[in-house]
Amino acid sequence: MGVTSLPYVGPGERVPRFPPTARCEYPRPGQSAWVTDEGSDHKTRVTVLVALAANLVIAVAKAIGGLAAGSPALLSEAAHSVADSLNEVFLLAALRRSRRPADRRHPFGYGKERFFWSLLAAVGIFVMGGCFSFFQGFEALASGSEETLGGYVAGLIVLGIALLAEGGSLLRALYQVRRQGGAGAGMRDPALRTVVAEDGTAVLGVTLAIVGMALHMVTGQVVWEASASLAIGALLVYVAFRLGRDARDQLIGEAADPESSGRIESLLRAQPEIDSVEALFTMKTGLDTALVAARVDLVPGLDSERVEEVAVRIKRSIARTVPEADQIFLDVTDRPAREAAESPAATGERGGA
Repeated sequence: MGVTSLPYVGPGERVPRFPPTARCEYPRPGQSAWVTDEGSDHKTRVTVLVALAANLVIAVAKAIGGLAAGSPALLSEAAHSVADSLNEVFLLAALRRSRRPADRRHPFGYGKERFFWSLLAAVGIFVMGGCFSFFQGFEALASGSEETLGGYVAGLIVLGIALLAEGGSLLRALYQVRRQGGAGAGMRDPALRTVVAEDGTAVLGVTLAIVGMALHMVTGQVVWEASASLAIGALLVYVAFRLGRDARDQLIGEAADPESSGRIESLLRAQPEIDSVEALFTMKTGLDTALVAARVDLVPGLDSERVEEVAVRIKRSIARTVPEADQIFLDVTDRPAREAAESPAATGERGGA
């Protein structure tokens, strides 16, 4: 990358450090002047509420139908819908709590609340959905349960309605993903990602349950319906593992994406006052925020005022290059005098930017 393509902010230029979706408001006590735009969160909240309403209705219908028909696949799907309903409550809590402003106890804000509640949602899918589905499948294989014709019909009707409702909720979630930038940008939100995963899994799970009940009805063999219940359980465990792994990575301190880190490092190396970049650390602190810490060695001969001026300018350059970098720290390291005298900047091996 050529030096001329990198942004350079002069000492007198003012560059606001805030995400591209932010707006400026007069700050209340204890609140930053820059407040993240609530538009995307509002849309995500609507998507979660749509999914919650669909899952609550479907869970009740599946539970009543499963108990009346004695269908293990239908009861597994009822447990799946109950788990999804609880998870939607977790996600609503994540959307509300993650927007709290930074305070003395949490100086970097509460952005990681989204990741914590998404982890709880993954645990809920695993325990309430996957484990119960496995239990129903093994119990059906052991007991060889039978269903009446009326039970088959009632179960298939309930599953048909559930398929329509879950499909509608999935379409709503996919529509929001597309409006927020497609699979890449839209799926960064763990709440929206969880809703898409839940609804997609629900559609596939209902389809498996319908196939299992239909084959049970045709052949009279409960093994088909039990197998469908086991397949639903395996599907839920896999989805829970993937969601939980993503939330874990973000909770323990996942780095910013490589593209952003590369832009920051290239910008630092292009500054004429920086002799070398010793280390660069980034960490996501929320959905649209990141912490950046760089350890740099400056060229010899800069006085303290010049160092302060350079540091301010570089921070503003980073903020403009990577808008999500809302916390930027520069650590100026010292080299031994002999090593500094032999540096590329001192020997003239490197040109100015």
